[in-house]
Amino acid sequence: MKKSFCYVLILVIFLFFGLTLVSSGEVPKYRGWGKGSKYNSFYNPNEYTRIKGIFESFKTVIPLEGMEPGLAMVILLKQNNKKVTVHLGPKPFTKFLRMAFKKGDIVKIKGVWAKINGKKVFIASKVRNGEYFEFKLRRTKDGIPYWTLSKEEIIKEKLEE
Repeated sequence: MKKSFCYVLILVIFLFFGLTLVSSGEVPKYRGWGKGSKYNSFYNPNEYTRIKGIFESFKTVIPLEGMEPGLAMVILLKQNNKKVTVHLGPKPFTKFLRMAFKKGDIVKIKGVWAKINGKKVFIASKVRNGEYFEFKLRRTKDGIPYWTLSKEEIIKEKLEE
């Protein structure tokens, strides 16, 4: 019960900060992370897949020169014990995720593999920790990042679920 309460609290905190970011009706600008950016061209929704692993840590990433810093997680894949860097998104949009994961947690992540600056990374669409916490970073059907959507688009997206 206590664990469920924690997950609900994290979700409420996200909703508060997420709605605060878009309350003006304008989409926040994250340099290099936008819809038509070079970085987002690496996300191919036709290559959508799932990975499962053990959470190790978070780290700051700047995938391409000139981008604002982003947040990534490092996980140990269950299938082959290899470490993978999982890109989550721009730091202001994803920073609260640090509260939702601890070392050793089993995580399930949906997204796509990409090679950026010669490094193989996984670009996340959804991250899940246990039964009660799932966070969507991109739309499944087309890979458009949630941080680029307007308040109206987010509401429409939620109503369609």
